[in-house]
Amino acid sequence: MTKSEDIDGSAAPLIEHLAELRNRLIWAVSSYIVAILVCFLVAEPILTFMLTPIEEAMRGLGNPNPVMQYTAPQEYFFTLVRISMVAGFAVSFPVIGYQLWRFIAPGLYRSEKSAFLPFLVASPVLFLSGAAFSHYVVTPIAMRFFLGFADASSVVAAIIPSLTDLPGDLAAVPVEDHGIEIVFQGKVNETLDISLKLLVAFGLCFQLPVLLTLMGKAGLVTAAGLGGMRKYAVVLILLVAALVTPPDVMSQLILFFAVYPLYEVSIFLIRRIEKRREAELRAEGLWEDEEEDHPEDAGAEVAAEGPKDAK
Repeated sequence: MTKSEDIDGSAAPLIEHLAELRNRLIWAVSSYIVAILVCFLVAEPILTFMLTPIEEAMRGLGNPNPVMQYTAPQEYFFTLVRISMVAGFAVSFPVIGYQLWRFIAPGLYRSEKSAFLPFLVASPVLFLSGAAFSHYVVTPIAMRFFLGFADASSVVAAIIPSLTDLPGDLAAVPVEDHGIEIVFQGKVNETLDISLKLLVAFGLCFQLPVLLTLMGKAGLVTAAGLGGMRKYAVVLILLVAALVTPPDVMSQLILFFAVYPLYEVSIFLIRRIEKRREAELRAEGLWEDEEEDHPEDAGAEVAAEGPKDAK
């Protein structure tokens, strides 16, 4: 079978490819707009779901009736719009991914299709896994960590002197004996920003195995090379975690301990790909061992060892 028979490409001129790209973009953008409109109809339940971690954190800290607020007339509306845009992209991603696949698939060999398609499926699965891990594990921990400092209000009473010891009319002013009460009055959009930032950060960082494995399949990286770069990978992951998470050490460490195992998984997957590629080349008689690449070097080493043995 010749290469021209193996490829599914077409000889269409450039104008037809541009027309095909335009049609795919129209379908993708139209599906995204429709998904935004549909998600806007259920934006309030989605917002309630997104605020569940902070609600549970507030209840756990002794607030039986958690309340969130907004301070501008348009703030709540645009918060719902933002939620609709993010949720709309998640809902329309299968259509967008399908249109992308339909555009690039004709230019791929059958072997390349079979190699690329699993990654196209794995990418949204890993993103959803990272988003779920963020929502159900990381965000509740971060919210409890931040709101837990409100308990420090009890310490303020030990620092502020009692106002009843003051002379004159000031002593007659009724005061509370527990010091200054610190109350959390959260804004909806600011709290949602933290949740969305963590969700997107974990979703994108969970794409690491897909990215590295694709690079390994293309021959851009090797398992041995990634293994030798572990110490640099640790520093890079910590830096990325510090940039994409809220400014607290807790979220940064959680993201690191969630992403670094994925780096090791990527090394394992690339090693399997390399072994499979080696087996195929050996079966075709095209594989050459490293010591066989330079037989003159091996002969020189033997000759050099001869006098040493004689001594």
